[in-house]
Amino acid sequence: MLAQQFRQILAHATPILLAQLTSMGMMIIDTVLLGHHGTDDLAAVAVGGGIYISVVFALAGIVQAVAPTVAHLHGAGRDEEIPGALQQALWLALLLAVPGACFLRHPGALLALSTIDPLVEEKARAYLALLALGMPAILLYRTFHAFCNALGRPRPLLLISLGGTLLHGVLAYLLVTGKWGGDALGVLGCGVSNVVVSAFSVVCATAYLRFGSALRPWQVFAAWQWPRRKPLGELLQLGLPMGFSHFVEISSFTLMALFVAQLGASAVAGHRIVANLAAICYMLPLALGIATLAQVGQAAGAHQWRRAELSIGAGLLLAGGLSALLGLLLWSIAVPLTAAYTDDRAVQAVALALVGYVAFYQIFDAVQTIAAHALRGYRITFVPMCVHVVCFWGVGLLGGWWLALHAPRPLGVAGFWLASVLSLVLAAALLGALLWRALRAVQR
Repeated sequence: MLAQQFRQILAHATPILLAQLTSMGMMIIDTVLLGHHGTDDLAAVAVGGGIYISVVFALAGIVQAVAPTVAHLHGAGRDEEIPGALQQALWLALLLAVPGACFLRHPGALLALSTIDPLVEEKARAYLALLALGMPAILLYRTFHAFCNALGRPRPLLLISLGGTLLHGVLAYLLVTGKWGGDALGVLGCGVSNVVVSAFSVVCATAYLRFGSALRPWQVFAAWQWPRRKPLGELLQLGLPMGFSHFVEISSFTLMALFVAQLGASAVAGHRIVANLAAICYMLPLALGIATLAQVGQAAGAHQWRRAELSIGAGLLLAGGLSALLGLLLWSIAVPLTAAYTDDRAVQAVALALVGYVAFYQIFDAVQTIAAHALRGYRITFVPMCVHVVCFWGVGLLGGWWLALHAPRPLGVAGFWLASVLSLVLAAALLGALLWRALRAVQR
């Protein structure tokens, strides 16, 4: 049974990983294009992009409550209830898009937390205003993303990600560099391209829901429901802690970028490169975590507790082992990687000094990611959220702020990354202990 779980999780996680890496290609494209276009534009996308990702992941985390909901329904054999669950989640996505777009249009509260170069701030604000236009589309697509994963149908996500990234690569290149025949738009070109790709993705998702043969048995657009208070409330009860966990984890890096902005454009740009590498590495345990959540959720819905436990064991072994190897690989090719991002020697030096932290913490990040997703498979979300607050905001962000800027011997940007390592070690220990207690509880 353990070997079977290995196969199922790998079969599910591989298309997810490829889709996520393909989507991450958009971030890489932005960073490389702007790294060669201008340091101010790269710094602006570091600050603005961090805010955007924090908002999107927080709101997407809420609508992703559809994943454990659908997984439980499917495991329990209640497939006739699945279309209604998806429809309510889509309504929730549209409702959440309103505050999300408003926040991106008015990001002053976050930007005021740090002293930022006026030109960088101006560019970041304009970039965020453009991204606000794509907020409804991106949340609708993230709902579709969670739904497909809950049913173990990740392949369309890969195809859509491939198409979207190719579209972004061409469009961003033309707009950023001015090859489209007009002015070189810099960071604004990346913003326009991201909005277009969001619309493209949601159109493809709608077409697949309507015409895809794999989802035809569920008839997701049949008997369409208007928003209903009870199912929306249930999604919010499950999803709000998930969304806040996402927000805490991502915003710790966003706020880190804002604080690093005090150290100059080179420090911000170098941090952006390493944060980009860290995000790419995170895709591996995240893909395995999503697959583990689906397996655990379906097993829990069917009350097959032994199967759920084996799924968790397989997820932890796969993520821990593969992430450790990934960390070694990252360390061994750090020099050519940083050189590929930028020609600026000062920025390269900052990035090279930070890569070791990312390489070291991979195994701890893997453990905490799998544990958190497995707990969501059991529909346990509140206490893991509290753990994330303590670890990522308390140890990682606050501790990093002190180490970087206010310690007797300030460490600079390296202080934030050292604190991040400590926060992930603590999160892995606490979430691992919580998951162990959950396993023991369901076996009684």
